[in-house]
Amino acid sequence: MALSLQEKIEDTNQGVYLIGTTPPRIGTDKAQLETIAQKLLGRLHEIEYDGVVIYDIQDESSRTDKPRPFPFKQTVDPREYSHLLRSLSHLDVITYKSVAQRGEAEFKAWLNETKNDFDLKNLVLVGSPSSDGDIKLSLPNAYKALAEQADDFFLGGVTIAERHASKRNEHERLLEKTAQGCQFFISQAVYNAQDTIDLITSYARSCKAQGIKPNRIILTFTPCGSEKTLDFMQWLGISVPEATKWRMLDAENPLSESVRICRENLDSILKSCAHLDVPLGLNIESLTNRKEEIDASINLYRLLKATMELNLAEKQIA
Repeated sequence: MALSLQEKIEDTNQGVYLIGTTPPRIGTDKAQLETIAQKLLGRLHEIEYDGVVIYDIQDESSRTDKPRPFPFKQTVDPREYSHLLRSLSHLDVITYKSVAQRGEAEFKAWLNETKNDFDLKNLVLVGSPSSDGDIKLSLPNAYKALAEQADDFFLGGVTIAERHASKRNEHERLLEKTAQGCQFFISQAVYNAQDTIDLITSYARSCKAQGIKPNRIILTFTPCGSEKTLDFMQWLGISVPEATKWRMLDAENPLSESVRICRENLDSILKSCAHLDVPLGLNIESLTNRKEEIDASINLYRLLKATMELNLAEKQIA
């Protein structure tokens, strides 16, 4: 019998390979929603993957004074799209939920709906993008409310290496989130390998010092084919070193160059963290709906999965 996504994430001998996507814009009718889902699954038909990550897209303009490179558009309920994709693909999904906009009672009602109406159990809760925003429910309080529910959710958290680069405490956040119920983590898109290596190293050393088994960290990668996509990545808070930026933008084919950079970054992370007891995974996304970048994300997935599988095989031989 095939392992569930939860079982794969928990089994450190298994690779975990995910595709990240956003729900269609709000107002999309059910027939069109299914057409969009079928089109996505058609693109993914030739690759083997373990499940799909469905993001809960928020404005995030409170996080920065810089204008958003792409206009913010509300989407259909991520749970509706998650339920549809799981029904069509027969694969597990992970659904993101931004918790800051509603109070605790509404969040608990949301959890009941998620379990009973949408039959979803794999969640990643996300806090407010800024401490300055109107926060009706903090992330710690959302974790607490979820822990009080009788339902059996499989909970993940977000990790951001860029925060570790500036505050040097992201590994402590991971330990706190683990104590609050998180059983895996999904990173922000990686373009600065050293930030991620530093985070994983700090996390591994802290876990060892406390006698804790590290949770799996699923690393997100995304292709970048234009200056506008790069601006959007940086607006989202993704760290792109200056040399990497110009290497992409000055290349004859920036999209292909970005795929090479992602491969090199994963290779560097795997080599630098090989001696650490932190299980890793992959999540490949496209940040735009440009066909070229979506197609490149499929090629990137193939390349990075092969890299990760080779690393796993070498570990098992050793």
